[in-house]
Amino acid sequence: MTQLRRFLQVDVFTDQPFKGNPLAVVVDGAGLDDATMAAFARWTNLSETTFLLPPTDPAADYRVRIFTPGGELPFAGHPTLGSAHAWLASGGDPKKPGELVQQCAIGLVRLRRDGARLAFAAPPLRRCGPVEPALREQALRALRLAPEALLDLVWVDNGPQWMAARLASADAVLALQPDFVAMEGLKLGVVGPYPEGAALQFEVRAFVPGLGVPEDPVTGSLNAGLALWLMEAGHAGERYVAGQGKALGRDGRVHVHREGTECWIGGDVTPLIHGQVRL
Repeated sequence: MTQLRRFLQVDVFTDQPFKGNPLAVVVDGAGLDDATMAAFARWTNLSETTFLLPPTDPAADYRVRIFTPGGELPFAGHPTLGSAHAWLASGGDPKKPGELVQQCAIGLVRLRRDGARLAFAAPPLRRCGPVEPALREQALRALRLAPEALLDLVWVDNGPQWMAARLASADAVLALQPDFVAMEGLKLGVVGPYPEGAALQFEVRAFVPGLGVPEDPVTGSLNAGLALWLMEAGHAGERYVAGQGKALGRDGRVHVHREGTECWIGGDVTPLIHGQVRL
């Protein structure tokens, strides 16, 4: 039986409306079946739609399920920040002051306030290291790059099976005109540095055509995986800001910093729509 459920739409990784990555959040997700969740995610046609549920793990404050137009994800970053904001804005009361614990398909994810922003602890990589030669050849074709332009191609898989390509500059990242047909089956992130002294340290782009999102505006899970790899490889310091979305007319900002063994991925969340949806 359908009913009216609380609904929010927020813009994540921005403090300005329409500059980040929008997220639809159904606050009262209990009782919805998989088919209904998937159908609503296809209808919103956003990169992700989430559904908040009571946790089944006693350590968690809430549980979230994350859907793209093409299927369910075990974890994603901008839905993590946006869902946490929606849960708090809808009256959620964390078990531990100053910290939230989200339950999702990869397990428990910790969040906290980072000044005015929310931040989540980057989950560990499930797979790392260089990408196999055949996949490297496919990535070169998909990105329309000469072999020498691809400085690195590595796994940064923290659930969504990301691989990351490192280019020589942010300008090279922004100039990409991918072949999405050749990219079939890949979830491909690309990163390149800005010149020293610039306001941003890196530009990031994320391509996921297999999930119905040819290019994602701003991607928390990819940035989380990139941060762990870039810092470990010596390509980034312990604190930086990455931009994403410029190629799509957005202006996302991902705030990254490391504390000890933990890497925190932060971003602003701007609420845009609050109401009810019939599901």
